[in-house]
Amino acid sequence: MATDSWARAVDEQEAAADSISTLQIREKEDKAKPEENGTVKADVQGDGQVAKTEEEDKEDKAAQSLLNKLIRNNLVNTNNQVEVLQRDPNSPLYSVKSFEELRLKPQLLQGVYAMGFNRPSKIQENALPMMLAEPPQNLIAQSQSGTGKTAAFVLAMLSRVDPANKWPQALCVSPTYELALQTGKVIEQMGKFYPEVKLIYGIRGNKLDRGMKIQDQIVIGTPGTILDWCLKFKFIDPKKIKVFVLDEADVMIATQGHQDQSIRIQRMLPKNCQMLLFSATFEESVWNFAKRIVPDPNIIKLKREEETLDTIKQYYVSCCSKEEKFQALCNIYGAITIAQAMIFCHTRKTAGWLAGELSREGHQVALLSGEMAVEQRAAVIDRFRDGKEKVLVTTNVCARGIDVEQVSVVINFDLPVDKDGNPDNETYLHRIGRTGRFGKRGLAINMVDSKSSMNILNRIQEHFKKKIEKLDTDDLDEIEKIAN
Repeated sequence: MATDSWARAVDEQEAAADSISTLQIREKEDKAKPEENGTVKADVQGDGQVAKTEEEDKEDKAAQSLLNKLIRNNLVNTNNQVEVLQRDPNSPLYSVKSFEELRLKPQLLQGVYAMGFNRPSKIQENALPMMLAEPPQNLIAQSQSGTGKTAAFVLAMLSRVDPANKWPQALCVSPTYELALQTGKVIEQMGKFYPEVKLIYGIRGNKLDRGMKIQDQIVIGTPGTILDWCLKFKFIDPKKIKVFVLDEADVMIATQGHQDQSIRIQRMLPKNCQMLLFSATFEESVWNFAKRIVPDPNIIKLKREEETLDTIKQYYVSCCSKEEKFQALCNIYGAITIAQAMIFCHTRKTAGWLAGELSREGHQVALLSGEMAVEQRAAVIDRFRDGKEKVLVTTNVCARGIDVEQVSVVINFDLPVDKDGNPDNETYLHRIGRTGRFGKRGLAINMVDSKSSMNILNRIQEHFKKKIEKLDTDDLDEIEKIAN
């Protein structure tokens, strides 16, 4: 797999961005313009919290997706069931248990094994036969990070292109520059033994001479640049595209401009072009978008394994202020031995303050904060996973998808609430689900500091139909067994 045309733009790209390795989610290209004077109305929450704008929400999702790619060294071991809805329910449903069954080109099979894939993941077992079928079939797939979906669609792109034809035949659209680079890395790794196939990045900074025609078989980039290359500069002939991949659809639609650009690209493609769309979540807005992009699709969903509170012992501690909550936290740490703990705060400000106070008390503390570059966040998570720090203080957005086997205690320094101040039950479940994993018992401690937060806790209890006990000294022996 060669990227000669990319090399031409590296110097210029490094000047435009800090460096490729920084992998920081920036306010990037192709984004929708802010309304009127560029300001967005925001609701101010308690403790200076500002409700997210759509753009911030998109950047959160993009940052989270990138973070998950950076911190995953291998596939996630999941028990989730795969649900397949075929376009033609009467056609036989094929799945594979080995890559040999797919009859791949030898150089691609070599690339698959060189990447460390010994057998297909659950989603690959079902998706790959559909993606590689003749005639080509369209696919909409729900797949979280770590399930092997990027490798699956990369394999489909590499299998579909003909290296003898010196023009773009596979087009992959990602919502951000950084996510496009991550997918590009997979293409380069899997195509390592297939040097005849060339890859070019359709991202800002990769400036091509006017009038030229791209000879690379695979183009990966962001919607605005890809649209310009097809429509304005005519570097790509969209009528020659055989396979179109739209990745991270839920992140893509968070920006209106991206959604419109993706639809315009799709409309230029031939009717027999294979369409593959992937998304981690499928709320109604994503479904509506997916159905506009992908006609007559096969659909693959990963049924989420139900998170349960059955293995998690829940307590609350009653306090009067932030300082009292901190003192209660110190008392808990003084009374029991805790292997590793995650502490959730409502805002970056509180998280920063708490991390500083705990550090002054002599604890080995790691802080995950939204303003950190994604690469920095990944480094913090790796250190925590390796046990170099015993306490991870974080806000919601930074902690999605973090699985650390040693986490025995989750502490809600602030209870999770939505933008209207109501209990955020899903976030509560997701937070305390960081413990009690891998078949072990877990412990959750909730800090309550007002009538309002006690009301939130009561409503959370009612929702889950699980009693949350008040923590007292008689419980310390039991929680010591769980926490250590």
